[in-house]
Amino acid sequence: MRKIISGLFISLDGVVEAPDQWHFPYFDEDMGNAVQAMMNDSEAMLLGRRTYEEFAGYWPTSTDDLAGHMNGTPKYVVSNTLTSADWQNSTLVSGDVVKELARIKEEPGGNLAITGSGTLVASLLRAGLLDELHLLVHPIVVGSGKRLFEDGAQVPLRLTDSTTFSTGVLHLVYGRADS
Repeated sequence: MRKIISGLFISLDGVVEAPDQWHFPYFDEDMGNAVQAMMNDSEAMLLGRRTYEEFAGYWPTSTDDLAGHMNGTPKYVVSNTLTSADWQNSTLVSGDVVKELARIKEEPGGNLAITGSGTLVASLLRAGLLDELHLLVHPIVVGSGKRLFEDGAQVPLRLTDSTTFSTGVLHLVYGRADS
């Protein structure tokens, strides 16, 4: 069975929105290695609509070192508002997305990695479909923006690993409490 694994940059006050505005002063080689390890451990990406639109607007024409990986990796795009997902190797997942993602998890293959997509991550946590949550907790209070845990739903998790980077960022890895 495939696993769904999420990696998120998050502030001390729970903000996951617009990390490009507060994350980069904390990025170092250790964090880069952690992010690379998450990418290496996955076979496909799972993206929410907004993250998909941002990525699809950038990566197809990028000359960045990651462009080959981002463009070549299979992508599942979760949306009930998009009618197509035209970025190379993209498949639209719509309708009963919980049922569809549960089915995809049962298919043979490697792990599905979620980058960003806070709304998708929160919904998969509530539905019990997220197997592993990597939080890269930055030592900054952003003050405003979309938070990962906004709806008050309780989801018990179990800490499986933690690392502190020299920048003060904590890499916390959680699994489901029932696994």
